[in-house]
Amino acid sequence: MKTKSIIFDAYGTLFDVNSAAKKCKDKIGNQWENFANFWRTTQLEYTWLRSLMKRHKNFWQVTEDSLDKSMKVFGIDAALKNDLLNLYKALSPYPEVKEVLEKLKNKNYRLAILSNGTPSLLGELVQSNDLNNLFDDLFSIEDVKIYKPDSKVYDLPVKKYNIKPDEVTFLSANTWDVSGGGNYGYNAVWVNRNNAIFDNLDFTPKNEVNNLTQLLKLV
Repeated sequence: MKTKSIIFDAYGTLFDVNSAAKKCKDKIGNQWENFANFWRTTQLEYTWLRSLMKRHKNFWQVTEDSLDKSMKVFGIDAALKNDLLNLYKALSPYPEVKEVLEKLKNKNYRLAILSNGTPSLLGELVQSNDLNNLFDDLFSIEDVKIYKPDSKVYDLPVKKYNIKPDEVTFLSANTWDVSGGGNYGYNAVWVNRNNAIFDNLDFTPKNEVNNLTQLLKLV
């Protein structure tokens, strides 16, 4: 790899998107995990549909809209809405994240996040988890007002750093995002935390890891 920058997706890659619902599982009940997965799927569907319709809302608004639907589908008390939204602003990182980022930083790699999240959401996430000194940039799709996997999003770090796409090692747990980055030209690595099956979207990653610790052997 001729890596000049290592760029991470945020949600599902660095931060556990189910951790908000998990922290409320006593109030939600034993359906909390199905609810969390439904909320996440609906959230992503809304980003794609809004991109196609050219009816942009920022990620926080999409997160709230998808939560409203999910709570109705699962019959969850509306009084929990603010708790769930506030917890989403402070999602937990996966256990290995901080140590891996520190080791990569010590190797002088330029580290960044490239995410659907708003600048303020990303800022709160990294700050609440004491990761704010490890990233050079937090790239948000709000700069181009269209969601991943549009190529305008993957353009952002390439243009700022004046590097070639294949000089970026990009990591995501979302197969559609890996395919988007890979088809754009990134060296895209799939973080397959749940032993899933990769999508058929005209790209097959050369590298697959189960967690970020394995990245240290690739760069």
